[in-house]
Amino acid sequence: MDRREFVQSVGAAAVSLAFPAPGRAQAPADLEKVQAEVGRRQAEAVARLQAWVRQPSIAAENRGMGEGADMLIRMLKDAGFQSAGLVPTDGQPGVFATLDAGAPRTVGVYFMYDVKQADPSEWTSPPFEAAIVEKADWGKVLVGRGAVNQKGPESAFLAALHAYRGAGVTLPVNLVLVAEGEEEIGSPHFPQIVRRPDVAKALSRCTGVFVPSAAQAPDGVVTVSLGAKGVIECELTASGEKWGRGPSKDVHSANRARLDAPAVHLVQALNTLVAADGNTPSIEGFADRARPVSPAEKAMIAEAARRLDEATAKKQLGVTRWIGDADWADALEMLVSRPTVNIEGLVGGYTGPGGKTVLPHRAVAKLDLRLVPDMKAAEALAALKAHLAKKGFGDIEVVMTGGYDPTSTAAEAALIRAEQAVYRRAGLDPLLWPRNAGSWPGYVFTGEPLSLPAGHFGLGYGSGAHAPDEFYVIESANPKIQGYGGATRSFVSYLAELAAIS
Repeated sequence: MDRREFVQSVGAAAVSLAFPAPGRAQAPADLEKVQAEVGRRQAEAVARLQAWVRQPSIAAENRGMGEGADMLIRMLKDAGFQSAGLVPTDGQPGVFATLDAGAPRTVGVYFMYDVKQADPSEWTSPPFEAAIVEKADWGKVLVGRGAVNQKGPESAFLAALHAYRGAGVTLPVNLVLVAEGEEEIGSPHFPQIVRRPDVAKALSRCTGVFVPSAAQAPDGVVTVSLGAKGVIECELTASGEKWGRGPSKDVHSANRARLDAPAVHLVQALNTLVAADGNTPSIEGFADRARPVSPAEKAMIAEAARRLDEATAKKQLGVTRWIGDADWADALEMLVSRPTVNIEGLVGGYTGPGGKTVLPHRAVAKLDLRLVPDMKAAEALAALKAHLAKKGFGDIEVVMTGGYDPTSTAAEAALIRAEQAVYRRAGLDPLLWPRNAGSWPGYVFTGEPLSLPAGHFGLGYGSGAHAPDEFYVIESANPKIQGYGGATRSFVSYLAELAAIS
Protein backbone atom coordinates (compact mmCIF):
# COMPACT_ATOMS: atom_id res chain seq x y z
CA MET A 1 0.00 0.00 0.00
CA ASP A 2 1.51 3.41 -0.88
CA ARG A 3 1.66 6.22 1.71
CA ARG A 4 -1.44 7.98 0.38
CA GLU A 5 -3.57 4.87 0.61
CA PHE A 6 -2.12 3.94 3.99
CA VAL A 7 -3.02 7.33 5.46
CA GLN A 8 -6.34 7.91 3.73
CA SER A 9 -7.87 4.43 3.82
CA VAL A 10 -8.24 2.08 6.71
CA GLY A 11 -4.63 2.31 7.86
CA ALA A 12 -5.10 0.65 11.21
CA ALA A 13 -7.06 -2.15 9.58
CA ALA A 14 -4.30 -2.79 7.06
CA VAL A 15 -1.76 -3.03 9.85
CA SER A 16 -3.92 -5.43 11.83
CA LEU A 17 -4.25 -7.67 8.77
CA ALA A 18 -0.51 -8.24 9.03
CA PHE A 19 -0.60 -9.51 12.60
CA PRO A 20 -2.94 -12.47 13.19
CA ALA A 21 -3.61 -13.57 16.74
CA PRO A 22 -0.82 -15.58 18.39
CA GLY A 23 -0.88 -19.32 17.90
CA ARG A 24 -2.17 -19.28 14.33
CA ALA A 25 -0.73 -21.58 11.66
CA GLN A 26 1.25 -18.80 9.98
CA ALA A 27 3.93 -17.19 12.15
CA PRO A 28 3.29 -13.47 12.65
CA ALA A 29 6.82 -12.63 11.58
CA ASP A 30 6.35 -14.50 8.31
CA LEU A 31 3.06 -12.76 7.61
CA GLU A 32 4.66 -9.41 8.34
CA LYS A 33 7.25 -10.15 5.64
CA VAL A 34 4.53 -11.14 3.17
CA GLN A 35 2.45 -8.03 3.86
CA ALA A 36 5.51 -5.84 3.41
CA GLU A 37 6.17 -7.56 0.08
CA VAL A 38 2.67 -6.55 -1.10
CA GLY A 39 3.67 -2.88 -1.11
CA ARG A 40 6.96 -3.53 -2.89
CA ARG A 41 5.19 -5.44 -5.65
CA GLN A 42 2.10 -3.28 -6.11
CA ALA A 43 3.29 -1.51 -9.27
CA GLU A 44 3.97 -4.80 -11.05
CA ALA A 45 0.64 -6.22 -9.80
CA VAL A 46 -1.32 -3.27 -11.18
CA ALA A 47 0.55 -3.53 -14.49
CA ARG A 48 -0.39 -7.21 -14.63
CA LEU A 49 -4.05 -6.31 -14.07
CA GLN A 50 -3.88 -3.69 -16.84
CA ALA A 51 -2.44 -6.23 -19.27
CA TRP A 52 -5.23 -8.67 -18.38
CA VAL A 53 -8.00 -6.12 -18.87
CA ARG A 54 -6.49 -5.13 -22.22
CA GLN A 55 -7.06 -8.69 -23.43
CA PRO A 56 -10.75 -8.92 -24.43
CA SER A 57 -12.35 -12.26 -23.56
CA ILE A 58 -16.05 -12.03 -24.43
CA ALA A 59 -17.83 -15.38 -24.64
CA ALA A 60 -21.02 -13.84 -26.03
CA GLU A 61 -19.05 -12.65 -29.07
CA ASN A 62 -16.51 -15.51 -29.13
CA ARG A 63 -13.87 -12.80 -28.99
CA GLY A 64 -10.41 -13.37 -27.56
CA MET A 65 -11.39 -16.49 -25.66
CA GLY A 66 -8.43 -18.69 -26.57
CA GLU A 67 -6.02 -15.84 -25.90
CA GLY A 68 -7.80 -15.09 -22.60
CA ALA A 69 -7.51 -18.68 -21.39
CA ASP A 70 -3.83 -18.89 -22.39
CA MET A 71 -3.10 -15.62 -20.60
CA LEU A 72 -4.74 -16.87 -17.42
CA ILE A 73 -2.68 -20.06 -17.52
CA ARG A 74 0.53 -18.03 -17.84
CA MET A 75 -0.47 -15.83 -14.90
CA LEU A 76 -1.30 -18.83 -12.73
CA LYS A 77 2.08 -20.44 -13.43
CA ASP A 78 3.83 -17.13 -12.73
CA ALA A 79 2.00 -16.97 -9.39
CA GLY A 80 3.30 -20.37 -8.31
CA PHE A 81 0.84 -22.97 -9.56
CA GLN A 82 2.89 -26.01 -10.54
CA SER A 83 0.19 -27.27 -12.89
CA ALA A 84 -2.20 -25.20 -15.01
CA GLY A 85 -3.86 -26.24 -18.25
CA LEU A 86 -6.92 -26.09 -20.45
CA VAL A 87 -10.01 -28.20 -19.84
CA PRO A 88 -11.92 -28.65 -23.13
CA THR A 89 -15.71 -28.35 -23.04
CA ASP A 90 -18.48 -28.29 -25.62
CA GLY A 91 -18.14 -24.52 -25.46
CA GLN A 92 -15.27 -22.30 -24.33
CA PRO A 93 -12.43 -24.07 -22.51
CA GLY A 94 -11.96 -24.03 -18.77
CA VAL A 95 -8.74 -23.87 -16.79
CA PHE A 96 -7.64 -26.26 -14.04
CA ALA A 97 -4.64 -25.48 -11.84
CA THR A 98 -3.11 -26.86 -8.67
CA LEU A 99 -0.57 -25.49 -6.20
CA ASP A 100 0.89 -28.01 -3.76
CA ALA A 101 2.46 -26.15 -0.84
CA GLY A 102 2.88 -29.29 1.24
CA ALA A 103 0.19 -27.98 3.60
CA PRO A 104 -2.25 -30.17 5.54
CA ARG A 105 -5.25 -28.26 4.20
CA THR A 106 -6.42 -27.61 0.62
CA VAL A 107 -8.75 -24.81 -0.50
CA GLY A 108 -10.60 -24.40 -3.78
CA VAL A 109 -10.69 -21.17 -5.79
CA TYR A 110 -13.15 -20.23 -8.54
CA PHE A 111 -12.18 -17.84 -11.35
CA MET A 112 -13.93 -16.62 -14.46
CA TYR A 113 -11.85 -15.22 -17.32
CA ASP A 114 -14.69 -13.98 -19.53
CA VAL A 115 -16.26 -10.52 -19.37
CA LYS A 116 -19.41 -8.83 -20.60
CA GLN A 117 -19.71 -7.04 -23.92
CA ALA A 118 -18.80 -3.35 -24.07
CA ASP A 119 -19.87 -0.57 -26.44
CA PRO A 120 -16.95 1.91 -26.58
CA SER A 121 -19.30 4.77 -27.49
CA GLU A 122 -20.83 4.53 -24.01
CA TRP A 123 -17.51 4.77 -22.14
CA THR A 124 -15.55 7.87 -21.11
CA SER A 125 -12.38 5.76 -21.27
CA PRO A 126 -12.02 2.91 -23.80
CA PRO A 127 -13.19 -0.36 -22.20
CA PHE A 128 -10.04 -2.31 -23.12
CA GLU A 129 -7.47 0.41 -22.51
CA ALA A 130 -7.31 -0.23 -18.73
CA ALA A 131 -6.60 3.43 -18.01
CA ILE A 132 -5.94 4.55 -14.45
CA VAL A 133 -7.79 7.79 -13.80
CA GLU A 134 -8.76 10.02 -10.90
CA LYS A 135 -12.40 9.49 -9.99
CA ALA A 136 -14.24 11.84 -7.66
CA ASP A 137 -14.94 10.32 -4.24
CA TRP A 138 -12.81 7.24 -4.97
CA GLY A 139 -9.25 8.25 -5.88
CA LYS A 140 -7.22 6.45 -8.53
CA VAL A 141 -9.25 3.75 -10.26
CA LEU A 142 -8.66 1.37 -13.14
CA VAL A 143 -11.40 1.72 -15.76
CA GLY A 144 -12.10 -1.20 -18.05
CA ARG A 145 -14.37 -4.10 -18.85
CA GLY A 146 -13.76 -6.77 -16.24
CA ALA A 147 -12.09 -4.33 -13.83
CA VAL A 148 -14.26 -5.37 -10.88
CA ASN A 149 -16.09 -8.32 -12.43
CA GLN A 150 -13.83 -10.19 -11.87
CA LYS A 151 -10.30 -9.49 -13.08
CA GLY A 152 -9.50 -6.87 -10.45
CA PRO A 153 -10.22 -9.01 -7.37
CA GLU A 154 -8.79 -12.11 -9.06
CA SER A 155 -5.56 -10.30 -9.86
CA ALA A 156 -5.35 -9.04 -6.27
CA PHE A 157 -5.55 -12.66 -5.13
CA LEU A 158 -2.73 -13.57 -7.54
CA ALA A 159 -0.76 -10.60 -6.19
CA ALA A 160 -1.07 -12.14 -2.72
CA LEU A 161 0.49 -15.35 -4.03
CA HIS A 162 3.33 -13.35 -5.60
CA ALA A 163 3.88 -11.64 -2.25
CA TYR A 164 4.21 -14.99 -0.48
CA ARG A 165 6.76 -16.17 -3.05
CA GLY A 166 8.64 -12.88 -3.06
CA ALA A 167 8.92 -12.94 0.72
CA GLY A 168 10.18 -16.52 0.67
CA VAL A 169 7.26 -17.69 2.83
CA THR A 170 5.54 -20.99 2.09
CA LEU A 171 1.86 -20.71 1.28
CA PRO A 172 -0.18 -21.93 4.28
CA VAL A 173 -2.67 -23.94 2.19
CA ASN A 174 -2.67 -25.94 -1.01
CA LEU A 175 -4.83 -24.56 -3.81
CA VAL A 176 -7.10 -26.11 -6.43
CA LEU A 177 -8.30 -23.55 -8.95
CA VAL A 178 -11.02 -23.98 -11.56
CA ALA A 179 -11.86 -21.25 -14.06
CA GLU A 180 -14.45 -20.94 -16.78
CA GLY A 181 -14.85 -18.73 -19.81
CA GLU A 182 -18.65 -18.70 -19.96
CA GLU A 183 -19.87 -17.20 -16.68
CA GLU A 184 -21.28 -14.17 -18.44
CA ILE A 185 -23.45 -16.37 -20.66
CA GLY A 186 -24.85 -18.52 -17.88
CA SER A 187 -22.07 -21.10 -17.42
CA PRO A 188 -23.66 -23.69 -19.75
CA HIS A 189 -20.61 -25.98 -19.72
CA PHE A 190 -19.06 -25.37 -16.32
CA PRO A 191 -20.24 -28.76 -14.95
CA GLN A 192 -18.12 -30.43 -17.65
CA ILE A 193 -15.05 -28.80 -16.08
CA VAL A 194 -15.81 -29.55 -12.44
CA ARG A 195 -16.99 -33.12 -13.08
CA ARG A 196 -13.97 -34.21 -15.08
CA PRO A 197 -12.49 -37.03 -12.94
CA ASP A 198 -9.13 -35.42 -12.15
CA VAL A 199 -10.73 -32.06 -11.36
CA ALA A 200 -13.46 -33.62 -9.21
CA LYS A 201 -10.88 -35.67 -7.32
CA ALA A 202 -8.77 -32.59 -6.57
CA LEU A 203 -11.81 -30.59 -5.45
CA SER A 204 -12.97 -33.42 -3.19
CA ARG A 205 -9.87 -32.80 -1.05
CA CYS A 206 -10.82 -29.14 -0.48
CA THR A 207 -12.35 -27.74 2.69
CA GLY A 208 -14.33 -25.21 0.63
CA VAL A 209 -14.26 -22.97 -2.42
CA PHE A 210 -14.04 -19.18 -2.47
CA VAL A 211 -14.41 -16.51 -5.12
CA PRO A 212 -12.13 -13.44 -4.97
CA SER A 213 -14.36 -10.37 -4.86
CA ALA A 214 -14.57 -6.72 -3.83
CA ALA A 215 -16.98 -7.05 -0.94
CA GLN A 216 -16.97 -3.50 0.44
CA ALA A 217 -19.90 -1.12 -0.08
CA PRO A 218 -19.31 2.62 -0.68
CA ASP A 219 -19.64 3.25 3.06
CA GLY A 220 -17.08 0.56 3.82
CA VAL A 221 -19.55 -2.04 5.08
CA VAL A 222 -18.39 -5.51 4.08
CA THR A 223 -20.89 -8.24 3.31
CA VAL A 224 -20.48 -11.98 3.82
CA SER A 225 -22.97 -13.74 1.56
CA LEU A 226 -24.24 -17.23 2.29
CA GLY A 227 -25.32 -18.05 -1.24
CA ALA A 228 -26.78 -16.80 -4.48
CA LYS A 229 -29.91 -17.10 -6.54
CA GLY A 230 -29.94 -19.51 -9.44
CA VAL A 231 -30.76 -18.37 -12.95
CA ILE A 232 -32.17 -19.47 -16.27
CA GLU A 233 -31.17 -17.49 -19.35
CA CYS A 234 -33.31 -18.32 -22.33
CA GLU A 235 -34.60 -17.08 -25.65
CA LEU A 236 -38.26 -17.21 -26.67
CA THR A 237 -38.77 -17.09 -30.42
CA ALA A 238 -42.04 -16.55 -32.24
CA SER A 239 -41.93 -17.11 -35.99
CA GLY A 240 -44.39 -17.44 -38.83
CA GLU A 241 -42.80 -20.74 -39.81
CA LYS A 242 -43.16 -22.35 -36.38
CA TRP A 243 -46.56 -20.79 -35.63
CA GLY A 244 -48.07 -21.64 -38.97
CA ARG A 245 -49.61 -18.18 -39.05
CA GLY A 246 -48.21 -14.87 -40.20
CA PRO A 247 -45.51 -14.46 -42.86
CA SER A 248 -42.50 -16.72 -43.33
CA LYS A 249 -40.45 -13.69 -44.37
CA ASP A 250 -40.69 -9.97 -43.64
CA VAL A 251 -43.43 -8.33 -45.70
CA HIS A 252 -44.97 -4.89 -46.12
CA SER A 253 -46.92 -3.83 -43.05
CA ALA A 254 -49.97 -3.08 -45.19
CA ASN A 255 -50.54 -6.83 -45.04
CA ARG A 256 -51.17 -6.58 -41.29
CA ALA A 257 -54.87 -6.21 -42.17
CA ARG A 258 -54.95 -9.82 -43.32
CA LEU A 259 -51.92 -11.46 -41.66
CA ASP A 260 -51.17 -12.47 -38.10
CA ALA A 261 -48.10 -10.88 -36.51
CA PRO A 262 -45.50 -13.12 -34.82
CA ALA A 263 -44.13 -10.12 -32.87
CA VAL A 264 -47.56 -9.41 -31.36
CA HIS A 265 -47.95 -13.13 -30.66
CA LEU A 266 -44.70 -13.04 -28.68
CA VAL A 267 -45.78 -9.96 -26.72
CA GLN A 268 -49.05 -11.66 -25.81
CA ALA A 269 -47.13 -14.71 -24.61
CA LEU A 270 -44.78 -12.59 -22.51
CA ASN A 271 -47.75 -10.87 -20.89
CA THR A 272 -48.87 -14.21 -19.43
CA LEU A 273 -45.60 -14.74 -17.58
CA VAL A 274 -46.32 -12.13 -14.91
CA ALA A 275 -49.41 -11.03 -13.00
CA ALA A 276 -51.27 -7.78 -13.59
CA ASP A 277 -48.77 -5.95 -11.37
CA GLY A 278 -46.10 -6.65 -13.98
CA ASN A 279 -43.78 -8.14 -11.37
CA THR A 280 -45.13 -11.31 -9.76
CA PRO A 281 -44.32 -14.46 -11.77
CA SER A 282 -47.52 -16.18 -12.93
CA ILE A 283 -45.91 -19.27 -14.51
CA GLU A 284 -47.84 -22.19 -13.08
CA GLY A 285 -45.58 -24.39 -10.93
CA PHE A 286 -42.56 -22.10 -11.39
CA ALA A 287 -42.12 -21.07 -7.76
CA ASP A 288 -43.91 -23.93 -5.98
CA ARG A 289 -40.68 -25.02 -4.29
CA ALA A 290 -39.44 -21.54 -3.41
CA ARG A 291 -38.28 -21.61 0.21
CA PRO A 292 -39.64 -18.80 2.42
CA VAL A 293 -37.12 -16.72 4.30
CA SER A 294 -36.25 -18.23 7.65
CA PRO A 295 -36.31 -16.37 10.99
CA ALA A 296 -32.50 -16.27 10.90
CA GLU A 297 -32.56 -14.76 7.40
CA LYS A 298 -35.18 -12.22 8.48
CA ALA A 299 -32.86 -11.17 11.27
CA MET A 300 -30.01 -10.72 8.77
CA ILE A 301 -32.26 -8.58 6.56
CA ALA A 302 -33.36 -6.45 9.49
CA GLU A 303 -29.73 -5.85 10.45
CA ALA A 304 -28.90 -4.97 6.85
CA ALA A 305 -31.80 -2.49 6.72
CA ARG A 306 -30.40 -0.85 9.83
CA ARG A 307 -26.80 -0.63 8.59
CA LEU A 308 -27.09 -0.14 4.81
CA ASP A 309 -28.07 3.24 3.43
CA GLU A 310 -31.23 3.23 1.31
CA ALA A 311 -30.51 6.57 -0.34
CA THR A 312 -27.09 5.34 -1.50
CA ALA A 313 -28.64 2.19 -2.96
CA LYS A 314 -31.24 4.18 -4.85
CA LYS A 315 -28.60 6.57 -6.17
CA GLN A 316 -26.43 3.72 -7.43
CA LEU A 317 -29.41 2.20 -9.25
CA GLY A 318 -30.81 5.50 -10.52
CA VAL A 319 -34.24 4.87 -8.98
CA THR A 320 -36.54 6.69 -6.60
CA ARG A 321 -39.04 3.96 -5.66
CA TRP A 322 -39.13 0.22 -4.99
CA ILE A 323 -41.84 -2.13 -6.25
CA GLY A 324 -45.14 -1.30 -4.57
CA ASP A 325 -43.45 1.62 -2.82
CA ALA A 326 -42.01 -0.89 -0.37
CA ASP A 327 -39.96 0.33 2.56
CA TRP A 328 -36.24 -0.39 2.81
CA ALA A 329 -36.50 -3.59 4.84
CA ASP A 330 -39.19 -5.04 2.56
CA ALA A 331 -37.17 -4.11 -0.53
CA LEU A 332 -34.16 -5.99 0.85
CA GLU A 333 -36.30 -9.01 1.67
CA MET A 334 -37.72 -9.04 -1.86
CA LEU A 335 -34.19 -8.83 -3.24
CA VAL A 336 -33.05 -12.04 -1.56
CA SER A 337 -36.29 -14.04 -1.45
CA ARG A 338 -38.29 -13.44 -4.63
CA PRO A 339 -38.05 -15.48 -7.81
CA THR A 340 -38.20 -13.17 -10.82
CA VAL A 341 -39.06 -13.07 -14.52
CA ASN A 342 -37.09 -10.42 -16.40
CA ILE A 343 -37.01 -9.43 -20.06
CA GLU A 344 -33.39 -8.65 -20.93
CA GLY A 345 -34.16 -7.63 -24.48
CA LEU A 346 -36.63 -7.77 -27.35
CA VAL A 347 -35.40 -8.25 -30.90
CA GLY A 348 -37.54 -8.20 -34.01
CA GLY A 349 -38.12 -6.34 -37.21
CA TYR A 350 -36.62 -2.97 -38.00
CA THR A 351 -34.62 -1.22 -35.26
CA GLY A 352 -32.75 1.44 -37.25
CA PRO A 353 -33.39 5.19 -37.42
CA GLY A 354 -36.81 6.42 -38.43
CA GLY A 355 -39.59 4.05 -39.36
CA LYS A 356 -39.91 1.19 -41.78
CA THR A 357 -43.30 -0.23 -42.65
CA VAL A 358 -42.54 -3.90 -42.23
CA LEU A 359 -44.39 -6.85 -40.72
CA PRO A 360 -41.62 -9.02 -39.18
CA HIS A 361 -41.84 -12.75 -39.59
CA ARG A 362 -39.84 -13.40 -36.43
CA ALA A 363 -39.35 -11.89 -32.99
CA VAL A 364 -37.15 -12.95 -30.07
CA ALA A 365 -37.29 -12.18 -26.36
CA LYS A 366 -34.22 -12.72 -24.19
CA LEU A 367 -35.24 -13.61 -20.63
CA ASP A 368 -33.61 -14.34 -17.32
CA LEU A 369 -35.48 -16.06 -14.51
CA ARG A 370 -33.92 -15.89 -11.04
CA LEU A 371 -34.41 -18.83 -8.71
CA VAL A 372 -34.29 -19.12 -4.93
CA PRO A 373 -33.73 -22.23 -2.81
CA ASP A 374 -35.22 -24.90 -3.19
CA MET A 375 -36.06 -24.25 -6.86
CA LYS A 376 -34.30 -26.19 -9.62
CA ALA A 377 -33.35 -24.81 -13.02
CA ALA A 378 -34.57 -27.88 -14.91
CA GLU A 379 -37.94 -27.79 -13.16
CA ALA A 380 -38.35 -24.06 -13.72
CA LEU A 381 -37.60 -24.45 -17.42
CA ALA A 382 -40.13 -27.26 -17.71
CA ALA A 383 -42.71 -25.12 -15.94
CA LEU A 384 -42.12 -22.27 -18.40
CA LYS A 385 -42.60 -24.53 -21.42
CA ALA A 386 -45.72 -26.16 -19.94
CA HIS A 387 -47.18 -22.75 -19.11
CA LEU A 388 -46.73 -21.45 -22.64
CA ALA A 389 -48.33 -24.58 -24.09
CA LYS A 390 -51.28 -24.37 -21.71
CA LYS A 391 -51.86 -20.70 -22.57
CA GLY A 392 -51.93 -21.42 -26.30
CA PHE A 393 -48.36 -20.49 -27.10
CA GLY A 394 -46.86 -23.95 -27.55
CA ASP A 395 -45.46 -22.90 -30.90
CA ILE A 396 -43.06 -20.45 -29.28
CA GLU A 397 -39.59 -21.94 -29.25
CA VAL A 398 -37.84 -21.89 -25.85
CA VAL A 399 -34.06 -22.33 -25.82
CA MET A 400 -32.13 -22.23 -22.55
CA THR A 401 -28.75 -20.65 -23.29
CA GLY A 402 -27.36 -20.99 -19.76
CA GLY A 403 -28.25 -21.28 -16.12
CA TYR A 404 -28.10 -23.33 -12.95
CA ASP A 405 -29.58 -23.94 -9.50
CA PRO A 406 -29.31 -21.62 -6.47
CA THR A 407 -26.50 -22.13 -3.99
CA SER A 408 -26.41 -21.99 -0.18
CA THR A 409 -23.72 -22.33 2.50
CA ALA A 410 -24.20 -22.53 6.26
CA ALA A 411 -23.06 -19.58 8.36
CA GLU A 412 -21.21 -22.06 10.60
CA ALA A 413 -18.93 -23.29 7.79
CA ALA A 414 -15.23 -22.75 8.51
CA LEU A 415 -14.88 -20.93 5.17
CA ILE A 416 -17.45 -18.33 6.26
CA ARG A 417 -16.07 -18.02 9.79
CA ALA A 418 -12.61 -17.41 8.34
CA GLU A 419 -13.98 -14.53 6.27
CA GLN A 420 -15.56 -12.97 9.32
CA ALA A 421 -12.40 -13.39 11.39
CA VAL A 422 -10.23 -11.57 8.85
CA TYR A 423 -12.70 -8.73 8.45
CA ARG A 424 -13.06 -8.29 12.21
CA ARG A 425 -9.31 -8.27 12.67
CA ALA A 426 -9.27 -5.44 10.12
CA GLY A 427 -11.60 -3.45 12.36
CA LEU A 428 -14.71 -4.17 10.31
CA ASP A 429 -18.04 -5.58 11.43
CA PRO A 430 -19.09 -7.91 8.58
CA LEU A 431 -22.74 -8.04 7.60
CA LEU A 432 -24.08 -11.57 7.17
CA TRP A 433 -26.36 -11.77 4.13
CA PRO A 434 -28.71 -14.63 3.11
CA ARG A 435 -27.77 -14.68 -0.58
CA ASN A 436 -26.75 -12.53 -3.51
CA ALA A 437 -29.60 -11.55 -5.82
CA GLY A 438 -27.20 -12.11 -8.70
CA SER A 439 -25.99 -15.55 -9.66
CA TRP A 440 -22.84 -17.63 -10.02
CA PRO A 441 -22.53 -21.38 -10.64
CA GLY A 442 -21.61 -22.27 -7.07
CA TYR A 443 -24.15 -25.08 -7.08
CA VAL A 444 -21.56 -27.37 -8.67
CA PHE A 445 -19.55 -27.02 -5.47
CA THR A 446 -22.29 -26.86 -2.82
CA GLY A 447 -24.46 -29.57 -4.41
CA GLU A 448 -23.88 -33.27 -4.74
CA PRO A 449 -21.47 -34.95 -4.94
CA LEU A 450 -18.93 -32.40 -3.60
CA SER A 451 -21.19 -30.72 -0.98
CA LEU A 452 -18.57 -28.06 -0.22
CA PRO A 453 -19.13 -24.68 1.41
CA ALA A 454 -18.57 -21.79 -0.98
CA GLY A 455 -18.39 -18.03 -0.61
CA HIS A 456 -17.01 -14.71 -1.80
CA PHE A 457 -14.17 -12.89 -0.06
CA GLY A 458 -12.07 -9.77 -0.47
CA LEU A 459 -11.69 -6.19 0.65
CA GLY A 460 -11.78 -3.38 -1.90
CA TYR A 461 -14.40 -1.70 -4.03
CA GLY A 462 -15.47 -1.29 -7.63
CA SER A 463 -18.61 -0.57 -9.58
CA GLY A 464 -20.11 -0.66 -13.07
CA ALA A 465 -20.17 -4.41 -13.63
CA HIS A 466 -22.07 -5.07 -16.90
CA ALA A 467 -22.26 -1.29 -17.44
CA PRO A 468 -20.16 1.48 -19.02
CA ASP A 469 -17.14 2.84 -17.12
CA GLU A 470 -16.68 -0.24 -14.95
CA PHE A 471 -13.91 0.46 -12.44
CA TYR A 472 -11.86 -0.99 -9.57
CA VAL A 473 -10.25 1.21 -6.91
CA ILE A 474 -6.45 1.18 -7.00
CA GLU A 475 -5.55 4.01 -4.57
CA SER A 476 -8.44 4.90 -2.32
CA ALA A 477 -9.37 8.48 -1.45
CA ASN A 478 -12.28 7.19 0.61
CA PRO A 479 -11.15 6.51 4.20
CA LYS A 480 -13.68 3.68 4.48
CA ILE A 481 -12.56 1.77 1.38
CA GLN A 482 -9.42 -0.28 0.78
CA GLY A 483 -7.52 0.10 -2.47
CA TYR A 484 -5.56 -2.52 -4.39
CA GLY A 485 -2.93 -2.95 -1.69
CA GLY A 486 -5.52 -3.45 1.02
CA ALA A 487 -7.40 -5.93 -1.14
CA THR A 488 -4.21 -7.91 -1.73
CA ARG A 489 -3.39 -7.89 1.98
CA SER A 490 -6.84 -9.23 2.78
CA PHE A 491 -6.15 -12.28 0.62
CA VAL A 492 -2.78 -12.82 2.33
CA SER A 493 -4.54 -12.89 5.70
CA TYR A 494 -7.44 -14.99 4.46
CA LEU A 495 -5.16 -17.78 3.26
CA ALA A 496 -3.48 -17.82 6.67
CA GLU A 497 -6.85 -17.89 8.42
CA LEU A 498 -8.10 -20.75 6.25
CA ALA A 499 -5.06 -22.76 7.30
CA ALA A 500 -5.70 -22.18 10.99
CA ILE A 501 -9.42 -22.18 11.55
CA SER A 502 -11.04 -25.34 12.87
